[in-house]
Amino acid sequence: MKTITTVAVLIQLSNQISAQQLDSPDKKMNVLLIYADDLNASLNCYGNEGVITPNLDGLARKGRMFERAYCQAALSNPSRTSTLTGWRPHELGIWTNLPHFRERYPSLKTLPEYFKEHGYYTVGIGKIYHNRDHIIQGDPQSWSEPQTYNWAAHYQDWYIEGRPSELHSDILVKGQAVQCEDVPDESYLDGRISNAAVEKLRELQDTTFFLAVGFWKPHLPFNAPKKYWDLYDRDKLPPFNYKEPVPGVPEIAYTNSDEARGYSDVNKVGPISEIKQKELRHGYFAAISYLDKQVGKVLDELDRLGLSRNTIIIFLGDNGYHASEHGLFGKSTNFEIGTRVPLIIATPDIPKPGNPSNSIVELVDIYPTLINLCQLPHPNEPEQLSGLSLLPILNDPNACIKTTAISQITRSWDSTIDNQVIGSTIRTKDYRYTIWLQIKDAKVIAEELYDLSNDILCVENLIDNPAMKDVKDNLHQMLLEQVKLTDVDIL
Repeated sequence: MKTITTVAVLIQLSNQISAQQLDSPDKKMNVLLIYADDLNASLNCYGNEGVITPNLDGLARKGRMFERAYCQAALSNPSRTSTLTGWRPHELGIWTNLPHFRERYPSLKTLPEYFKEHGYYTVGIGKIYHNRDHIIQGDPQSWSEPQTYNWAAHYQDWYIEGRPSELHSDILVKGQAVQCEDVPDESYLDGRISNAAVEKLRELQDTTFFLAVGFWKPHLPFNAPKKYWDLYDRDKLPPFNYKEPVPGVPEIAYTNSDEARGYSDVNKVGPISEIKQKELRHGYFAAISYLDKQVGKVLDELDRLGLSRNTIIIFLGDNGYHASEHGLFGKSTNFEIGTRVPLIIATPDIPKPGNPSNSIVELVDIYPTLINLCQLPHPNEPEQLSGLSLLPILNDPNACIKTTAISQITRSWDSTIDNQVIGSTIRTKDYRYTIWLQIKDAKVIAEELYDLSNDILCVENLIDNPAMKDVKDNLHQMLLEQVKLTDVDIL
């Protein structure tokens, strides 16, 4: 059950975009939702020169790029569940990659399910929901047809000579974290997903559709085809700050790169060597460029079929990712690099295309935004949607709909043990404040405060600076008003 009263959905049906983008009152807009996995904001269009992402750069020029978009949890299952249900993690009580939300909320209306109920043909290709639950694979009731390419462990997406077009379910343990083979795009899953999406667009061109395409990259293992590795010089990779954990930052704020260490070529304990970090970082950017190419294939087909004129495109990453930043490889942090994600929305005839927005937004805002864009009736109980519509910002990149973003992550993979700790962070225009709370007794384990007014990636913990006490107290109160830290819903 929800533990707080949330803000009702912002209703703006008589807005500039809605008036422009529909050819007739009876014509519905299609939706193309494109998900990336473990993608931070390391894209050329986000100012990261040296990262080769021409297709996403092109999408940003056509639509609205959100410079400050934040996931609600820096982990796949809670983030995707939050985005696709319109509920926040503390409202769902889902903090880790288990359980599947249907085990707790069998009748909860997901975003694609809501569109299906309102006349859309809904299709899911690839990873949309989290893909490793052993009870429910994906979410069958969200789709008009069975989902495809959505079920496996990431390390099973591997090239084996003589078996180039298979998802190797017989691989039961993780192998190496990197692979660089001179093979076609279709040798890996995302190449096949983009082909399937292209074919599905051809099938659906005369149908009102909600098509969700979930790419598995740039998630580990970093195994894009060799031509994408060749785009980068390992000794001249895009720079980053903080090569190791920062003094003054509490240990609980970091992770141990556990996911990367599960692969056979990454040491299980101790610092990851500089040589290995460079190789992994190289592989991460190769995977981003490979992802970008697959996105481009889908967008090109949308244009070729003439569907761009009546299709809303949303591209997003599910959570941020440390690709050597702070000496880490992984997600599950409340830093800016862990919670900030790429979000691009392109609509036909969007005002001021290509003008980015610096307004704070959250992934939980996508659900009400699409309802408004497609002029669907709002749910009978609007308090069930925790986000706000982004339509004002789509109309005007300088508009502001909220002043804060909230993200949360747990430091326990077992949500039943007594020392469950939840890290909750609030992002404002200039600051990020984080509190780590032990749930059983409301004990504060640690706090963090960062001034991001000059550098959004700054990690200098000011929590003990007397001059920042008023700022800290204010942010603490703001966080309490939005999240009942002593009354979170824990399994």
